[in-house]
Amino acid sequence: MDAPLSLAVALSGSTDSALRAEAEACAERWGLPLLLRRPKAPLRGLLDQARVLVVFGENAVSLRDRHGRAAGGPGLAALRLKEIAKGRAEDPLQRVGELRPGERVLDATLGFAQDARVAARLVGPAGSVLGLESSLPLVVLSDASLRRERAGSSAAIEVRHADSNEVLRTMPDQSVDVVLFDPMFGRALPAQPGFELLRRLANPAPLGQAAVAEARRVARRVVLIKAARYTPMLKGLGLHHEYASRSAPVVWARVPAHAARR
Repeated sequence: MDAPLSLAVALSGSTDSALRAEAEACAERWGLPLLLRRPKAPLRGLLDQARVLVVFGENAVSLRDRHGRAAGGPGLAALRLKEIAKGRAEDPLQRVGELRPGERVLDATLGFAQDARVAARLVGPAGSVLGLESSLPLVVLSDASLRRERAGSSAAIEVRHADSNEVLRTMPDQSVDVVLFDPMFGRALPAQPGFELLRRLANPAPLGQAAVAEARRVARRVVLIKAARYTPMLKGLGLHHEYASRSAPVVWARVPAHAARR
């Protein structure tokens, strides 16, 4: 018996032709097989053919493995975007990062693209956001979900399957304004749907000093690093987080770019 594929694209139970065309385009874009199931057959049966599925449904694109499911889309970023739309400037990318219209942002750990969506709204159509993700399942999910969303008053988000350490080393000095890092947290935080599947699929490598140094060279203004409140990660990097309320489970460190310190 052949070993199962590591990743494939699949359809939900819908027979809609537009949905199938969307799934086919995704499979072709990323060089993945498209698995079709018999009418009324359980989707779980396709997991005998592939360990992880990117499933196209009418309401969402999702990732599935034998242990769980995670839907694509804005997720918790939707609440942040609503607050920004109300004119409130309390989002950490505003308060700590001071993202401005027209800026260029590199999200070096794209994940589900939640921070990238907020950054895209803050920099607006005149700005740009490039998201890097080394996990192919996550990058396919984020790209497929973002393609369903209208940019509107946000910058378009370019999604790239790549190791951010390698990309940063090739980028010119001061080629973006802001670099974002959101390394994998050691444990789930409250209200983080899909975290366990994210942890199974994401790159577990910790953020290192070399990556931060490259990011400071590449950034014109600032490097932002997200961390769980009580993680030792920031201390290990010699960093301190900016002020956050005691109830905040997530904190941000702000590291000036090399150019900004001169």
